Order: sequence, then structure tokens, then C-alpha cells
Amino acid sequence: MALAVALALGLSACTPTPSASEATTQAQAPAGEREQALQALYESYWEQALERNPLRATFVGEHRYNHLLVNMLDPEFVAESEALARHWLARAEAIGNDGLEGQDLLSYEIFTTDLRNELAGYAFPGHLMPLNQFTNLAGTWATLGSGGSAQPFNTLADHEAWLQRADRIPVVVDQMIANMREGMRRGVVQPRVLMERVVPQLDGLIADTAEETLFWRPVAALEDNADVSTSERQELEARYRVLIEDRLMPAYAGLRRFVAEEYIPASRDSVGMADLPDGPAWYDYRVRQSTTTELTPAQIHRIGLDEVERIHTRMRGLADDLGVALAPDDHIGILFDGVRARPDARFEDEEDLLRQYRAFRETVDPLLPKLFDLQPEADFEIRPVEAFRAQAASAASYSAPSQDGSRPGVFYVNTYDIPARPRYSLESLYLHEATPGHHFQIGLQRELEDLPAFRRFGGETAFIEGWGLYAESLGEELGVYQDPLMLFGALEYELWRSIRLVVDTGLHAKGWSRQDVLDYMYANSPVQPTRAVSEAERFMAIPGQALAYKIGELRIRELRDLAEAELGEDFDVRGFHREVLKDGSVPLDVLETKIRRWIDGQRG
Repeated sequence: MALAVALALGLSACTPTPSASEATTQAQAPAGEREQALQALYESYWEQALERNPLRATFVGEHRYNHLLVNMLDPEFVAESEALARHWLARAEAIGNDGLEGQDLLSYEIFTTDLRNELAGYAFPGHLMPLNQFTNLAGTWATLGSGGSAQPFNTLADHEAWLQRADRIPVVVDQMIANMREGMRRGVVQPRVLMERVVPQLDGLIADTAEETLFWRPVAALEDNADVSTSERQELEARYRVLIEDRLMPAYAGLRRFVAEEYIPASRDSVGMADLPDGPAWYDYRVRQSTTTELTPAQIHRIGLDEVERIHTRMRGLADDLGVALAPDDHIGILFDGVRARPDARFEDEEDLLRQYRAFRETVDPLLPKLFDLQPEADFEIRPVEAFRAQAASAASYSAPSQDGSRPGVFYVNTYDIPARPRYSLESLYLHEATPGHHFQIGLQRELEDLPAFRRFGGETAFIEGWGLYAESLGEELGVYQDPLMLFGALEYELWRSIRLVVDTGLHAKGWSRQDVLDYMYANSPVQPTRAVSEAERFMAIPGQALAYKIGELRIRELRDLAEAELGEDFDVRGFHREVLKDGSVPLDVLETKIRRWIDGQRG
């Protein structure tokens, strides 16, 4: 489809970009009319966003598009997306923000800021590097098709939707290969070490028969579905077999062959963004996107070094309580070795790990009202990371509940290489990913039905991950971290996020090698090789994202310190947390503005 036709189709569902005279008229309208016009604009934008990204629609619980799989990697689609971003920004700016207050002003600021940031990103050819060990669409599709994720398989209509959607997977695989070939031509390629991780991931998804694949699991589950007759089940089995063996496995095998035989030989030995065309500017953009600040990589690197030193000092103060003899001049590695050597620093096996996480949930739940009077209605589950992606996955992650409440949130814990998953991380990791961390913040945001959908289901990484790390810091106030080993674990996780500031900027702005990163991690933390390698390679795969945690947490902590200093005995920690969470995720400068406004209101 020619670009002009694509643009015409893409813009047909919305009003044309306003002329200068129309913009003047809209900007002069009363504030109430502008609020209504903006609400209508946000609704139209969101509806188009779901239609153009149906996988996102499925993950937020909007099932009208479960049968669609859009080729979002198509260069024409990318160009169309840029044109649409300009269109929506022009529409919003034509209406303007004069006279807007409260949530209306907040929504306008977030909407226009996000679109400007999106437009800045189109200067860089990210679509030419669509695959790495951390961002692997092949794995996403397999998880969806397994029935263990957001795609429903409850009815015959659900199965029909998936069969239609999955039939488009080979088209997107072909586009991935085409884009990577164009990247090879232009020197926009992934580090070789990352792509070497992709091959075994794909091997874990490829099988000779349909029954051996993750895609067959919904078919196997049909035997327990009384609403599906024998003949209907047999027909579905036949269609799934054709889909999997004749369409999906050849596509996956072709992708695997391309990666192993063509792409890896053409990939680069370097690991930082600076070695890509326009790489330094690209990384600067990623830093701004991730932190929602104007901090430079050099400033963030310095913050990281200072935080590492501060946390080391506090860790040293725990040495006696941990039973480790540590002289003032000893390297902190002696403390790390001593903690690792403790028998109670390890889980026995996967079952023991999951049992202890689930037991800790029972400890935390009764303590939360001490600091919070606002909690989500949605529930969450604790599950192990799926085996096919566990080796390259991080220690834990969180998947949000659906908007209709049909699917709970999920706290995924990585059980790969149990000896590398220290037990002393349990309490802080739980607080970060579950309650009062991501499940509180994201779950509450999903339930804010008065907010425009782009805010309910969007988010700023610095706020989201900053809140998660801040939630870890609440352990002592909540009454956990009673065991010095668990307090050490909390400090170790805070240390880890500070180390990320150093090594991410080191990789992408200071010319550090992969080994430089690993050496710094080993020298300054108790990390084991399995985790160190997966984390180092994560920083290579998603540059800048790792900066969000500590930068966001520092800003939230600074604002709490400000509120406590300004309000004194009138400071209410539950009120502060309510104010931080009640509007969903916002850029850090917007968070500062609204907290300062809250402080002024508390004085009145």
C-alpha cells in the first residue's frame, strides 16, 4: 500500500488537522467547551491507538481486536504513525490549555508531552533492530498462544480469534527479517552477544510436531471444556495443527536460520549505543524518555557513583549483625562473600522459593494500612517465569490486571538457576513488584475510570519504576526487614539500582565494554554471574531503561522529605502516598508540581 493511501486510511477516522482559523476559534472557546473537546479527542486517539496496536488492546483487556495482528514493523506503518502523532498533537494544541485545571490540565500536559517525545523518537531507526534477547516478539506470541497470558481461550469465538491472529505471525516475521537486513545494510545492528542469546530462545519454541509446542496448550485444554463438542474439538485440533506445523513452525525456523546464519555474522562486537549511527544523540533521547528529566548521562553517572558509596557505607554498618568480620579498610567484597556463604541465604529449590514468596504475602497484607489508605481492588498471583525465557529474563517482573477484572495481575519470579537467586532479596523484591509496589501503583491506575484511557493504560517509566524502588524503601516502616539479612537484601537491591546508573551510562556514553560492566558489578555488589550477565545484557538491549528506577525513587524521596520538612507534625504519610498514586503515572516534573500544590493545601 502506498504511503499516501496509508495516511488517508489512517486519518479517515478522525477530523483533519485544523486550519489556522479553526485553531484560533477552538482556542478562544470557553474552558468548559475545550475540556469536552479534549475528552472527545482523547477518546478518538485511544480508539485509534487500540486498533493500530491490537496486541496492546488485548493486554489491557479490550477484546474487540483479539483477532488482529498488525504489522507495526512495516516502514510505511512507522511513517504513518509519525504522521498521526503530528496530527493528534496539532489537534490538542489547537484546542489549548487556557483555563484548564486539575485533571484536565494534567491530561493535556501529559498527552502533549508524550506526543512530542514520541515524535522526537522517530529520528532514530529503532524498527531496524526489532529483535534481541529481551524484546522477542516470537516469545510474546508463544506466550499469548499458550493460553497463559492475556489472550483468552474460553469459547469457540476465542479460538477463532486466535487462529486469525496467529495466521498473520509469518507476515510480521518476514518484516522482522526484512528490517534487520536493512539494518545490516545501514550499520544499525544489535551487539552479537545479544543475538547469540536469541538462538536458544527460538530453539525452545520450535518443535517437530504441534503437540510439542506452547501453541498446542489451548487445544489440549479443550478436553476439559464441556461447552465444546467432540466434533468441534476435532475440527479445532485439525486447524491448529495446520496453523502450527505449516505456518508458525516454518516461520520460526526461518527466523532462527536467518539470525544464526546471516544476522549474527553481520552483528557488531561493540555493545554501546555510541557505536550506532547517530548513537550518542539516540542515547541522550533514551535517557530523557526513561527519566522524564533533562539530566545528562554524565550527571547520572555521577549520581550513581555517589549512591553506590553511600549504600556501601550503610552495608558496612550491618557487618556485625550479619556475623561477618569486616575491618574499616577491608574491601566490601569480604562482606558480600560472608553473606553469600550463609546457609540461610539460599532457597532449596523452585518450590521452596515460590512457597516463601507466597508466605511473605500473608505477612505484608495486614501491615499495609499503616502507610496506605488507598489500595487496588484487583488481585494478583505469584508465578514462575516461563522456562523458555527464564535464562535471559530479569529476577522478577509484573504484569498488570486487565481493565475488566477478568485477569489478575501477575508477579513473575525467575526460578532459573536457584543458587543465583538469593533468599535475602525476597522481601525487597516482593515489595517492589507486588504490594505496595507495582501492583498498588499500576492496579490503582487501571481502576481510575474517570481518567482518559491513554493515562489509565499508559505510564512513565521513571514514575512506575521509581515508585517500585521507593516501595522497597518502605520495608522498615512497614515492620519487615526485621532480619538483618533481609535488610542487607534491601540495601543490595537499592545498590543494584544505583549501579545501573553507573553501568548503563558507562556502556552507552563512556565506551565501557561488556566486561567493564561485569567487573564493576562484581567489585561493588554480591551479584552472581547468572544475574550479572543477564542484567548487563539487558542494559545493552534496552538502553536507558535501567536509569528510571533510581532517578524516579530519588525524586519521590526528595518530595517526601520536602513535605515532611514543610508540614512537620501535620505530615500524613498515608495522605502523601494517596497524593502520589491517585492520578496514576505522571512525568517527574508534573509529580513535583502536584506534590507542592498538595503541601500548600495541607497548610490551609
